[in-house]
Amino acid sequence: MPDRAPQPVDRQLPTDEARDLISLVRDIAQREIAPKAAEEEDAGRFPRDVFGLLSEAGLLGLPYASEYGGGDQPYEVYLQVLEELAAARLTVGLGVSVHTLACHALANYGTKEQQVEHLPAMLGGGLLGAYCLSEPSSGSDAASLRTKAVREDGDPSRPGGAGSGGEWVITGTKAWITHGGVADFYTVLARSGGEGPRGITAFLVPGDAEGLSAAPPEKKMGMKGSPTAQVHLDGVRISDDRRLGEEGQGFAIALSALDSGRLGIAACAIGVAQAALDEAVAYATGRQQFGRPISDFQGLRFMLADMATQIEAGRALYLAAARLRDAGRPFSKQAAMAKLLCTDTAMKVTTDAVQVLGGYGYTADFPAERYMREAKVLQIVEGTNQIQRMVIARHLAGPDSR
Repeated sequence: MPDRAPQPVDRQLPTDEARDLISLVRDIAQREIAPKAAEEEDAGRFPRDVFGLLSEAGLLGLPYASEYGGGDQPYEVYLQVLEELAAARLTVGLGVSVHTLACHALANYGTKEQQVEHLPAMLGGGLLGAYCLSEPSSGSDAASLRTKAVREDGDPSRPGGAGSGGEWVITGTKAWITHGGVADFYTVLARSGGEGPRGITAFLVPGDAEGLSAAPPEKKMGMKGSPTAQVHLDGVRISDDRRLGEEGQGFAIALSALDSGRLGIAACAIGVAQAALDEAVAYATGRQQFGRPISDFQGLRFMLADMATQIEAGRALYLAAARLRDAGRPFSKQAAMAKLLCTDTAMKVTTDAVQVLGGYGYTADFPAERYMREAKVLQIVEGTNQIQRMVIARHLAGPDSR
Protein backbone atom coordinates (compact mmCIF):
# COMPACT_ATOMS: atom_id res chain seq x y z
CA MET A 1 0.00 0.00 0.00
CA PRO A 2 1.19 3.61 -0.55
CA ASP A 3 3.07 5.25 2.28
CA ARG A 4 1.05 7.33 4.69
CA ALA A 5 1.64 11.07 4.30
CA PRO A 6 4.00 12.34 7.02
CA GLN A 7 2.07 13.60 10.03
CA PRO A 8 2.79 17.16 11.22
CA VAL A 9 5.24 17.38 14.09
CA ASP A 10 4.82 20.18 16.63
CA ARG A 11 8.14 21.92 15.96
CA GLN A 12 9.78 24.74 17.85
CA LEU A 13 11.10 26.88 14.99
CA PRO A 14 13.03 30.10 15.57
CA THR A 15 11.51 32.36 12.87
CA ASP A 16 8.47 32.80 10.64
CA GLU A 17 10.77 32.12 7.69
CA ALA A 18 11.67 28.74 9.18
CA ARG A 19 8.01 27.89 9.73
CA ASP A 20 7.24 28.74 6.10
CA LEU A 21 10.18 26.62 5.00
CA ILE A 22 8.96 23.58 6.93
CA SER A 23 5.47 24.06 5.47
CA LEU A 24 6.96 24.06 1.97
CA VAL A 25 8.94 20.89 2.69
CA ARG A 26 5.89 19.12 4.11
CA ASP A 27 3.89 20.04 1.03
CA ILE A 28 6.57 18.63 -1.28
CA ALA A 29 6.91 15.53 0.89
CA GLN A 30 3.17 14.84 0.87
CA ARG A 31 2.57 15.58 -2.81
CA GLU A 32 5.76 14.48 -4.56
CA ILE A 33 7.66 12.03 -2.36
CA ALA A 34 5.54 9.88 -0.02
CA PRO A 35 2.91 8.72 -2.56
CA LYS A 36 5.58 7.12 -4.79
CA ALA A 37 8.06 6.00 -2.13
CA ALA A 38 6.98 2.37 -1.72
CA GLU A 39 6.71 1.68 -5.45
CA GLU A 40 9.99 3.35 -6.34
CA GLU A 41 11.94 1.73 -3.51
CA ASP A 42 10.58 -1.67 -4.49
CA ALA A 43 11.68 -1.04 -8.09
CA GLY A 44 15.05 0.40 -7.02
CA ARG A 45 14.45 3.67 -8.88
CA PHE A 46 16.64 6.65 -8.02
CA PRO A 47 14.47 9.79 -7.70
CA ARG A 48 16.65 12.21 -9.66
CA ASP A 49 13.53 14.22 -10.53
CA VAL A 50 12.86 14.79 -6.84
CA PHE A 51 16.37 16.11 -6.27
CA GLY A 52 15.85 18.44 -9.22
CA LEU A 53 12.66 19.71 -7.63
CA LEU A 54 14.40 20.20 -4.28
CA SER A 55 17.17 22.15 -6.01
CA GLU A 56 14.62 24.42 -7.72
CA ALA A 57 12.97 24.99 -4.35
CA GLY A 58 16.31 26.00 -2.80
CA LEU A 59 16.49 22.97 -0.51
CA LEU A 60 19.88 21.52 -1.53
CA GLY A 61 22.01 24.25 0.00
CA LEU A 62 20.09 25.30 3.12
CA PRO A 63 22.97 25.59 5.64
CA TYR A 64 25.27 27.45 3.24
CA ALA A 65 25.66 31.14 2.39
CA SER A 66 23.06 32.80 0.17
CA GLU A 67 25.97 34.59 -1.51
CA TYR A 68 26.63 31.33 -3.36
CA GLY A 69 23.04 30.12 -3.74
CA GLY A 70 22.55 28.64 -0.28
CA GLY A 71 19.72 29.25 2.15
CA ASP A 72 21.51 30.88 5.12
CA GLN A 73 19.60 28.53 7.43
CA PRO A 74 20.93 27.45 10.82
CA TYR A 75 21.51 23.74 11.36
CA GLU A 76 18.63 23.76 13.84
CA VAL A 77 16.29 24.39 10.90
CA TYR A 78 18.13 22.45 8.19
CA LEU A 79 18.07 19.25 10.25
CA GLN A 80 14.33 19.48 10.74
CA VAL A 81 13.98 19.74 6.96
CA LEU A 82 15.99 16.52 6.67
CA GLU A 83 13.71 14.85 9.22
CA GLU A 84 10.62 15.79 7.20
CA LEU A 85 12.16 14.47 3.98
CA ALA A 86 13.36 11.23 5.57
CA ALA A 87 9.93 10.61 7.07
CA ALA A 88 8.56 10.65 3.52
CA ARG A 89 11.41 8.61 2.00
CA LEU A 90 14.82 7.94 3.50
CA THR A 91 16.48 7.80 0.07
CA VAL A 92 15.63 11.49 -0.32
CA GLY A 93 16.43 12.68 3.20
CA LEU A 94 19.74 10.85 3.38
CA GLY A 95 20.54 11.93 -0.19
CA VAL A 96 20.20 15.59 0.78
CA SER A 97 22.39 14.97 3.83
CA VAL A 98 25.10 13.35 1.67
CA HIS A 99 24.93 16.18 -0.86
CA THR A 100 25.36 18.70 1.97
CA LEU A 101 28.33 16.68 3.22
CA ALA A 102 29.87 16.71 -0.27
CA CYS A 103 29.62 20.53 -0.38
CA HIS A 104 31.23 21.01 3.04
CA ALA A 105 34.89 21.01 2.02
CA LEU A 106 34.45 23.62 -0.70
CA ALA A 107 32.09 25.82 1.31
CA ASN A 108 34.31 25.86 4.41
CA TYR A 109 37.87 25.36 3.12
CA GLY A 110 37.83 26.42 -0.52
CA THR A 111 39.27 29.69 -1.76
CA LYS A 112 37.01 32.58 -2.67
CA GLU A 113 37.72 31.92 -6.34
CA GLN A 114 36.79 28.23 -6.01
CA GLN A 115 33.58 29.05 -4.19
CA VAL A 116 32.50 31.62 -6.76
CA GLU A 117 33.21 29.19 -9.61
CA HIS A 118 31.63 26.01 -8.25
CA LEU A 119 29.27 26.58 -5.31
CA PRO A 120 26.29 28.21 -7.10
CA ALA A 121 25.81 25.18 -9.34
CA MET A 122 26.31 22.79 -6.42
CA LEU A 123 23.90 24.56 -4.06
CA GLY A 124 21.14 25.63 -6.41
CA GLY A 125 22.02 24.68 -9.95
CA GLY A 126 20.68 21.16 -10.02
CA LEU A 127 23.98 19.34 -9.40
CA LEU A 128 24.14 16.42 -6.99
CA GLY A 129 27.22 15.46 -5.00
CA ALA A 130 28.87 12.42 -3.43
CA TYR A 131 31.46 12.08 -0.68
CA CYS A 132 34.39 9.70 -1.20
CA LEU A 133 36.23 8.81 2.00
CA SER A 134 35.75 5.06 2.62
CA GLU A 135 37.62 2.39 0.67
CA PRO A 136 37.33 -1.40 0.43
CA SER A 137 40.06 -1.83 3.07
CA SER A 138 39.52 1.36 5.12
CA GLY A 139 36.13 2.05 6.63
CA SER A 140 36.25 3.04 10.29
CA ASP A 141 40.04 3.43 10.00
CA ALA A 142 39.70 6.16 7.38
CA ALA A 143 43.21 7.51 7.99
CA SER A 144 44.64 4.37 6.38
CA LEU A 145 43.10 5.09 2.96
CA ARG A 146 45.21 4.11 -0.05
CA THR A 147 43.86 6.15 -2.97
CA LYS A 148 46.86 8.08 -4.32
CA ALA A 149 47.07 11.67 -5.54
CA VAL A 150 50.33 12.47 -7.31
CA ARG A 151 51.19 16.00 -8.32
CA GLU A 152 52.70 16.59 -11.75
CA ASP A 153 54.22 19.64 -13.44
CA GLY A 154 53.82 21.87 -10.42
CA ASP A 155 56.39 24.30 -9.08
CA PRO A 156 57.40 22.99 -5.65
CA SER A 157 58.77 26.42 -4.72
CA ARG A 158 55.34 28.05 -4.98
CA PRO A 159 53.06 28.40 -1.92
CA GLY A 160 50.75 25.47 -1.26
CA GLY A 161 47.44 27.25 -1.77
CA ALA A 162 44.98 26.10 -4.41
CA GLY A 163 46.15 27.08 -7.87
CA SER A 164 49.84 26.65 -7.14
CA GLY A 165 50.13 25.06 -10.53
CA GLY A 166 50.27 21.69 -12.16
CA GLU A 167 47.90 18.77 -12.16
CA TRP A 168 47.02 15.94 -9.82
CA VAL A 169 46.67 12.35 -10.95
CA ILE A 170 44.33 10.37 -8.69
CA THR A 171 44.26 6.57 -8.67
CA GLY A 172 42.37 4.25 -6.39
CA THR A 173 38.96 2.85 -5.44
CA LYS A 174 36.39 4.32 -3.09
CA ALA A 175 33.70 2.13 -1.53
CA TRP A 176 30.17 2.50 -0.18
CA ILE A 177 29.64 5.76 -2.03
CA THR A 178 26.09 7.08 -1.89
CA HIS A 179 25.17 8.47 -5.33
CA GLY A 180 28.12 6.58 -6.83
CA GLY A 181 27.64 6.61 -10.58
CA VAL A 182 24.90 9.28 -10.60
CA ALA A 183 26.65 12.20 -8.88
CA ASP A 184 27.73 15.30 -10.80
CA PHE A 185 30.72 15.89 -8.53
CA TYR A 186 32.71 13.94 -5.95
CA THR A 187 34.58 15.26 -2.94
CA VAL A 188 37.50 12.84 -2.86
CA LEU A 189 39.99 12.26 -0.05
CA ALA A 190 43.30 10.89 -1.35
CA ARG A 191 46.82 10.30 -0.06
CA SER A 192 49.15 12.98 -1.37
CA GLY A 193 51.92 12.46 1.18
CA GLY A 194 53.15 10.00 3.76
CA GLU A 195 51.28 7.54 5.94
CA GLY A 196 48.69 8.59 8.46
CA PRO A 197 46.16 11.40 8.60
CA ARG A 198 48.61 14.18 7.73
CA GLY A 199 49.25 12.76 4.28
CA ILE A 200 45.67 13.17 3.03
CA THR A 201 44.34 15.95 0.77
CA ALA A 202 40.81 16.79 -0.42
CA PHE A 203 39.86 17.29 -4.07
CA LEU A 204 36.76 18.28 -6.02
CA VAL A 205 36.41 15.83 -8.92
CA PRO A 206 33.84 16.30 -11.71
CA GLY A 207 31.47 13.39 -12.24
CA ASP A 208 32.39 13.22 -15.93
CA ALA A 209 36.17 13.24 -15.38
CA GLU A 210 38.06 10.91 -17.70
CA GLY A 211 39.10 7.80 -15.82
CA LEU A 212 36.28 8.01 -13.24
CA SER A 213 33.76 5.17 -13.29
CA ALA A 214 31.39 3.41 -10.94
CA ALA A 215 30.82 -0.29 -10.33
CA PRO A 216 27.27 -1.68 -10.43
CA PRO A 217 25.32 -0.57 -7.34
CA GLU A 218 25.44 -2.78 -4.26
CA LYS A 219 22.43 -5.04 -3.65
CA LYS A 220 21.25 -3.80 -0.29
CA MET A 221 18.79 -4.73 2.44
CA GLY A 222 17.09 -1.34 2.25
CA MET A 223 17.25 2.06 0.56
CA LYS A 224 17.20 0.28 -2.77
CA GLY A 225 16.39 3.50 -4.60
CA SER A 226 19.64 5.11 -3.44
CA PRO A 227 22.64 3.82 -5.45
CA THR A 228 25.60 2.81 -3.31
CA ALA A 229 28.62 1.81 -5.38
CA GLN A 230 32.38 1.60 -5.59
CA VAL A 231 33.91 4.52 -7.47
CA HIS A 232 37.08 3.82 -9.46
CA LEU A 233 39.60 6.55 -10.21
CA ASP A 234 41.99 5.34 -12.87
CA GLY A 235 44.56 8.07 -13.42
CA VAL A 236 41.98 10.85 -13.11
CA ARG A 237 43.64 14.17 -13.92
CA ILE A 238 42.45 17.39 -12.32
CA SER A 239 44.07 20.80 -12.06
CA ASP A 240 45.45 22.11 -8.82
CA ASP A 241 42.56 24.58 -8.83
CA ARG A 242 40.38 21.68 -7.68
CA ARG A 243 42.41 20.95 -4.57
CA LEU A 244 40.40 21.94 -1.49
CA GLY A 245 42.35 23.35 1.44
CA GLU A 246 46.06 22.87 1.98
CA GLU A 247 48.00 19.77 1.07
CA GLY A 248 47.79 17.37 3.99
CA GLN A 249 44.70 19.07 5.45
CA GLY A 250 42.24 16.58 4.01
CA PHE A 251 41.75 14.39 7.06
CA ALA A 252 40.97 17.38 9.28
CA ILE A 253 38.47 18.55 6.65
CA ALA A 254 36.92 15.08 6.58
CA LEU A 255 36.50 14.96 10.36
CA SER A 256 34.94 18.41 10.35
CA ALA A 257 32.46 17.30 7.68
CA LEU A 258 31.62 14.09 9.54
CA ASP A 259 30.68 15.92 12.74
CA SER A 260 28.03 17.82 10.79
CA GLY A 261 27.10 14.77 8.72
CA ARG A 262 26.38 12.76 11.85
CA LEU A 263 23.75 15.29 12.81
CA GLY A 264 22.20 14.81 9.37
CA ILE A 265 22.01 11.05 9.93
CA ALA A 266 20.50 11.61 13.38
CA ALA A 267 17.75 13.78 11.91
CA CYS A 268 17.05 11.24 9.16
CA ALA A 269 16.80 8.49 11.77
CA ILE A 270 14.19 10.41 13.74
CA GLY A 271 12.27 10.99 10.51
CA VAL A 272 12.13 7.24 9.82
CA ALA A 273 11.19 6.53 13.44
CA GLN A 274 8.42 9.12 13.34
CA ALA A 275 7.01 7.61 10.14
CA ALA A 276 7.04 4.17 11.78
CA LEU A 277 5.28 5.49 14.87
CA ASP A 278 2.62 7.22 12.75
CA GLU A 279 2.00 3.95 10.92
CA ALA A 280 1.80 1.98 14.17
CA VAL A 281 -0.62 4.43 15.80
CA ALA A 282 -2.87 4.51 12.74
CA TYR A 283 -2.97 0.73 12.59
CA ALA A 284 -3.50 0.25 16.33
CA THR A 285 -6.39 2.70 16.49
CA GLY A 286 -8.06 1.19 13.44
CA ARG A 287 -7.52 -2.53 14.04
CA GLN A 288 -10.38 -4.15 15.99
CA GLN A 289 -9.89 -7.25 18.11
CA PHE A 290 -12.11 -8.57 20.90
CA GLY A 291 -14.62 -5.86 20.06
CA ARG A 292 -12.38 -2.83 20.45
CA PRO A 293 -9.29 -1.16 18.92
CA ILE A 294 -6.06 -2.90 19.85
CA SER A 295 -4.76 0.50 21.00
CA ASP A 296 -7.07 0.09 24.02
CA PHE A 297 -4.93 -2.74 25.34
CA GLN A 298 -2.31 -1.71 27.86
CA GLY A 299 0.49 -3.75 26.31
CA LEU A 300 0.24 -1.86 23.04
CA ARG A 301 -0.48 1.51 24.65
CA PHE A 302 2.72 1.28 26.67
CA MET A 303 4.69 0.22 23.58
CA LEU A 304 3.42 3.23 21.61
CA ALA A 305 4.14 5.54 24.55
CA ASP A 306 7.72 4.29 24.77
CA MET A 307 8.19 4.74 21.02
CA ALA A 308 6.95 8.33 21.14
CA THR A 309 9.11 9.16 24.17
CA GLN A 310 12.26 7.78 22.54
CA ILE A 311 11.60 9.82 19.40
CA GLU A 312 11.11 13.04 21.35
CA ALA A 313 14.32 12.40 23.30
CA GLY A 314 16.29 11.81 20.10
CA ARG A 315 14.86 14.91 18.46
CA ALA A 316 15.74 17.03 21.50
CA LEU A 317 19.31 15.72 21.49
CA TYR A 318 20.02 16.37 17.81
CA LEU A 319 18.53 19.86 18.06
CA ALA A 320 20.63 20.63 21.15
CA ALA A 321 23.76 19.60 19.24
CA ALA A 322 22.66 21.71 16.26
CA ARG A 323 22.25 24.77 18.45
CA LEU A 324 25.79 24.32 19.75
CA ARG A 325 27.03 24.19 16.17
CA ASP A 326 25.03 27.27 15.23
CA ALA A 327 26.52 29.14 18.19
CA GLY A 328 30.05 28.29 17.06
CA ARG A 329 30.68 26.08 20.08
CA PRO A 330 32.28 22.59 20.10
CA PHE A 331 29.70 19.95 19.24
CA SER A 332 31.65 16.84 18.21
CA LYS A 333 30.74 14.89 21.34
CA GLN A 334 27.09 15.88 21.11
CA ALA A 335 26.99 15.00 17.39
CA ALA A 336 28.26 11.50 18.19
CA MET A 337 25.73 11.18 21.00
CA ALA A 338 22.90 12.31 18.74
CA LYS A 339 23.91 9.92 15.96
CA LEU A 340 24.16 7.06 18.45
CA LEU A 341 20.88 7.67 20.26
CA CYS A 342 18.78 8.62 17.24
CA THR A 343 19.84 5.69 15.07
CA ASP A 344 19.46 3.17 17.90
CA THR A 345 16.04 4.71 18.51
CA ALA A 346 15.10 4.30 14.85
CA MET A 347 16.06 0.63 14.96
CA LYS A 348 14.06 0.02 18.16
CA VAL A 349 11.00 2.00 17.07
CA THR A 350 10.79 0.46 13.61
CA THR A 351 11.14 -3.04 15.08
CA ASP A 352 8.35 -2.28 17.53
CA ALA A 353 6.20 -0.88 14.71
CA VAL A 354 6.46 -4.21 12.90
CA GLN A 355 5.39 -5.93 16.13
CA VAL A 356 2.37 -3.65 16.52
CA LEU A 357 1.20 -4.54 13.03
CA GLY A 358 1.75 -8.24 13.69
CA GLY A 359 1.72 -10.39 10.57
CA TYR A 360 0.86 -7.38 8.42
CA GLY A 361 4.01 -5.66 9.63
CA TYR A 362 6.08 -8.46 8.15
CA THR A 363 4.63 -7.98 4.68
CA ALA A 364 5.57 -5.49 1.99
CA ASP A 365 1.92 -4.41 1.80
CA PHE A 366 2.65 -2.06 4.71
CA PRO A 367 5.69 0.25 4.99
CA ALA A 368 6.69 -0.86 8.51
CA GLU A 369 8.95 -3.64 7.20
CA ARG A 370 10.72 -1.18 4.88
CA TYR A 371 11.26 1.27 7.72
CA MET A 372 12.84 -1.51 9.77
CA ARG A 373 15.19 -2.51 6.93
CA GLU A 374 16.15 1.09 6.28
CA ALA A 375 16.79 1.92 9.93
CA LYS A 376 19.58 -0.64 10.14
CA VAL A 377 21.91 1.19 7.76
CA LEU A 378 21.67 4.35 9.86
CA GLN A 379 23.52 2.56 12.66
CA ILE A 380 26.40 1.99 10.21
CA VAL A 381 26.85 5.05 7.97
CA GLU A 382 28.87 8.14 8.97
CA GLY A 383 30.75 6.00 11.48
CA THR A 384 29.25 2.89 13.10
CA ASN A 385 27.63 3.30 16.47
CA GLN A 386 30.58 1.50 18.02
CA ILE A 387 32.78 4.29 16.63
CA GLN A 388 30.38 6.88 18.09
CA ARG A 389 30.86 5.31 21.51
CA MET A 390 34.63 5.55 21.06
CA VAL A 391 34.33 9.24 20.13
CA ILE A 392 32.13 9.97 23.14
CA ALA A 393 34.41 8.08 25.53
CA ARG A 394 37.45 9.90 24.16
CA HIS A 395 35.83 13.24 24.94
CA LEU A 396 34.97 12.07 28.44
CA ALA A 397 38.46 10.75 29.16
CA GLY A 398 40.28 13.79 27.77
CA PRO A 399 42.30 14.66 24.66
CA ASP A 400 45.19 12.37 25.53
CA SER A 401 43.05 9.23 25.74
CA ARG A 402 43.14 6.52 23.06
